[in-house]
Amino acid sequence: MVGHEEYGFATRAIHEGQGNNPYGALATPIYMTSTFCFENVDDGMKKFSKEKPGFVYGRSGNPTTAALEAKCAAIEEGEAAVATSSGMGAISSVFMSLLKKGDHLIAGDTLYGGSDFAAHHLPEYGIEVTRVDTCDPAKVSVAFRTNTRIVYIESSLNPTLRINDICALADITHERGAILVVDNTFTPPPMCFPLRLGADIVLHSTTKYLNGHGDIIGGVVVGPADMIGSIRLIGLTKICGCPASPMNSWLVLRGMKTLDLRFRKHCENAMTVAKWLETQPEAESVFYPGLPSHPQHELSRRQFMEGLFGGMVSFEVKKPAGMNRFEATEKVMNSLKLFAVAVSLGDPDSLAEFPAGMTHLIVPKEEREAVGITDGLIRLSCGLEDAKDLCGDLKQALAAIR
Repeated sequence: MVGHEEYGFATRAIHEGQGNNPYGALATPIYMTSTFCFENVDDGMKKFSKEKPGFVYGRSGNPTTAALEAKCAAIEEGEAAVATSSGMGAISSVFMSLLKKGDHLIAGDTLYGGSDFAAHHLPEYGIEVTRVDTCDPAKVSVAFRTNTRIVYIESSLNPTLRINDICALADITHERGAILVVDNTFTPPPMCFPLRLGADIVLHSTTKYLNGHGDIIGGVVVGPADMIGSIRLIGLTKICGCPASPMNSWLVLRGMKTLDLRFRKHCENAMTVAKWLETQPEAESVFYPGLPSHPQHELSRRQFMEGLFGGMVSFEVKKPAGMNRFEATEKVMNSLKLFAVAVSLGDPDSLAEFPAGMTHLIVPKEEREAVGITDGLIRLSCGLEDAKDLCGDLKQALAAIR
């Protein structure tokens, strides 16, 4: 296709990356091969040296995966993309490519659990790490050092749904000569475009909304062609060795053709559920950027596009008489019938997760509560069901603690 500006989002999500194939297949073929043959030695030499486009080995590239990368670059409005075998593969490839011994990384104090390897393991390689509340740009500014190389944030924090001001953080980061990396998994296009807001690199767990069907594990990194080239060569190919499989790439390609329709329905359902929860006495607090009660609602309105505020809702269960908050939350979770008790997000099926009892169970209570992850917090991924049925399921589950 001709340039990102020529077409609307839904059109790009369907048509970008289609490419040509010798049989004229409309759907991108799945190239299930590890090895690519050359016409002759000269052809191989030119492809290895990048003088000639082409594929040399499945770990560094594959035609099906290349189609996915082109589509992801187009929807995020970036120059290039590299797909990985997991969201953690995307994060690890970025860090291991762009950081070296003696560098300093600033990361949010509330991140997806797997991302915590930055704080716990990067220092083992001589990389300094500072965790701060990135929702406060002033704290990020204070955390900078002369050797700060990367600021790493999530567009919407997991699981508290606080919002990072990407524009403000981009200004601070660039003033200091560093790189802003944004995990946009919770707020994918057409909702949020971090590169447009000033970020240098954006990444996703394609496991979630981009694929949208809960049947693959994958990741992608989008950004300037030179950075993506380094991430592909160093992080993906040499250090992490985590290329996306052709089959998984094909499934994400298929899923992305309905991304615009699916994601709008996720957002619509989440708004309905969030508004309904605010009327329930058993819900002490409701966290959803689309609610006027959200402390960063105005920032969300500026940063998120087309009136979309995401498919994730978090709320705190009120402590009932005769039961502590952890027990009450566990009882509500166990009473759900339509919401599946599961981690992850972005599936057609609605999911409910209890951070204090599941993903953050091993985190000391005082540490997790300091960032808002209380014993009463439930995180919902609102799926594609009828919204009235989702509210009905929550109503009968909350009735268990009356």
